[in-house]
Amino acid sequence: MRPTLTSCGYVRFIKCATETIIYTPSTLMEDSNNMLSKHQVFDVSVESKRFDEDGRLKRSGNVWTASAHIITAVIGSGVLSLAWAVAQLGWVAGPIVMILFSFVTYYTSALLSDCYRSGDPISGKRNYTYMDAVQANLGGLQVKICGWIQYVNLFGVAIGYTIASSISLMAVKRSDCFHKHGHKAPCLVPSTPYMIIFGVIEIIFSQIPDFDQIWWLSIVAAVMSFTYSAIGLGLGIAQVAETGKIGGSLTGVSIGTVTEMQKVWKTFQALGAIAFAYSYSLILIEIQDTLKSPPSEAKTMKNATLISVSVTTVFYMLCGCFGYAAFGDLAPDNLLTGFGFYDPYWLLDIANIAIVVHLVGAYQVYCQPLFAFIEKTAAEWYPNSKFITKNISVPIPGYKSYNLNLFRLVWRTIFVIISTIISMLLPFFNDIVGILGAFGFWPLTVYYPVEMYIVQKKIPRWSRKWLGLQILSVACLIISIAAAAGSFAGVVSDLKVYKPFKFN
Repeated sequence: MRPTLTSCGYVRFIKCATETIIYTPSTLMEDSNNMLSKHQVFDVSVESKRFDEDGRLKRSGNVWTASAHIITAVIGSGVLSLAWAVAQLGWVAGPIVMILFSFVTYYTSALLSDCYRSGDPISGKRNYTYMDAVQANLGGLQVKICGWIQYVNLFGVAIGYTIASSISLMAVKRSDCFHKHGHKAPCLVPSTPYMIIFGVIEIIFSQIPDFDQIWWLSIVAAVMSFTYSAIGLGLGIAQVAETGKIGGSLTGVSIGTVTEMQKVWKTFQALGAIAFAYSYSLILIEIQDTLKSPPSEAKTMKNATLISVSVTTVFYMLCGCFGYAAFGDLAPDNLLTGFGFYDPYWLLDIANIAIVVHLVGAYQVYCQPLFAFIEKTAAEWYPNSKFITKNISVPIPGYKSYNLNLFRLVWRTIFVIISTIISMLLPFFNDIVGILGAFGFWPLTVYYPVEMYIVQKKIPRWSRKWLGLQILSVACLIISIAAAAGSFAGVVSDLKVYKPFKFN
């Protein structure tokens, strides 16, 4: 019997009432015109199950995938510098600063999540990116300024993660060397080859088309971040238990061990390191755009933020404080690669390999918004260019075909190469971490979320809430300026003795 089109719609095999209907698209033109309106009405209902109201494929993210993205972005290699940061601040200021940063990050992230939709929080127009949210709420010059800050910061994160991964790969090699030749052996290892290795890996992973398709990589990276953080924490606890002593002081590294000016710069740099450890707001809107609804995306994002920031703060407090307790004022700038610990060497190797795997994923989480922006802009400027817009279907045995885009292949490869070369020129982990934290924290984590929230909620100028938000913003601006100054001073000092592109 010939398949027929019924009011059940445009599907291949369906059950309508008690009759099984079989339909194939090729029979569409054979059906009577009086069924067309029914078909069109049903098509909308069927398509609504596959697409959201904006015509994009149905979003499938939830509180757990969002939490995985956030944890991948937040619990990065910055956690390993927290013991050093606490050492600069001391037992009083160190934990207080971490708690304050966690509170500010959660609060402003909640403000920012309300800006995903313009107007009605359930059905208002979606803002797909951070810049879209700024455009919808602030507009004008603010959009261009925000774009430059966000994308320069994302590029900086790529550089910072390349540096951090090479340090961890070097640490694996050095750990094995120390195990064989003793702790006093020089075991000098160049960083450049390991940066190249990481760059090649990122060239491959950067060909994942968009943010929504890297959820699995985020979950793997999140697991890895917990792995190496737990190892660092465990080694710190073991060190304290073995010596029976808690190192450090109330005010941190004392004057005499360092000069007064060095104390000031390093304190400022520590603020930048902690700010970097909490930095993820620059990709919050992009993460939120992966969430399904109902419930509202804002509600899900706030829950994911609360879970993620709470988890990371506990980890940060434990890692930073136990690391400081273990090594006191001599806490290394990177807990697992600065060789505060030498044994068990195999456990250090596992931790550092976990760091590299995590950074592979974190690199993509941060860079995908930048990739998407450049590719969208190029397609708008040159809509008729096949090089930019055409996808080539590449069959993959046992899996669906991969859509290869030549522009994506070329531009993303060039991006990774440039970020890798710059990383070879500036392999200073703590300094770069501090600069990135300072540069991105105030504008992207505080200023824009506060200003957009004020506009969207129509908060009256000079009202109590308006004043409170402005005071918060100004205080964070002062901290960011101080952190940037300290980190730039560190870079200047390190450049005096560093020789780039050294292979041996």
